[in-house]
Amino acid sequence: MKVWPVVPLGLVLALAAVSCQTAGPDQHPPIVQPGAPGQPSRTIAVAAATEMTALVPARTSRDAMKLLAQRIEVSQRDEIAMMRGWLRARAQPVPDAHAHHQAGALMPGILTAEEMAHLAAASGPAFDRLFLESMIKHHDGALVMVKDLFATPGAGHDPEIFAFASDVDADQRMEIARMGALLKEWQP
Repeated sequence: MKVWPVVPLGLVLALAAVSCQTAGPDQHPPIVQPGAPGQPSRTIAVAAATEMTALVPARTSRDAMKLLAQRIEVSQRDEIAMMRGWLRARAQPVPDAHAHHQAGALMPGILTAEEMAHLAAASGPAFDRLFLESMIKHHDGALVMVKDLFATPGAGHDPEIFAFASDVDADQRMEIARMGALLKEWQP
């Protein structure tokens, strides 16, 4: 019988769940999502706007923001696929997209429903600033979880998890630096 290394549940839940999500479905007023040119706007619930990056195209005109959102989406999609595959290969349950708010506790870096609604209501330079600040918070949460993983005895001994967590740490730090530079560049 193969013994798999211990990985803190918080890290698995956070990394296996869809990243950048809100804290809870339908807890707050709806979000008005602008339509494409010539198309009407539509009202969506907070839960329908599951990713912060999904808000970017309709709320900013800055190409740097759109490119950043695309990078984040691609990297998180790859991270999530890796973690789900890792869990499935070990016959472990794969948490659903809302596992990060089980027992009413938010995982590090997850926006509350109020924060997400505030972000969704913003546009232009105000959205850009709030998105960057919120995404930095979100990435800082990932760094906390990686630190917690490596602080858990035996948790980082699996070479695949060690490499993955190390990559997550490096990627998050690089993106935080990139976002911090954009914030400084765009300050009034």
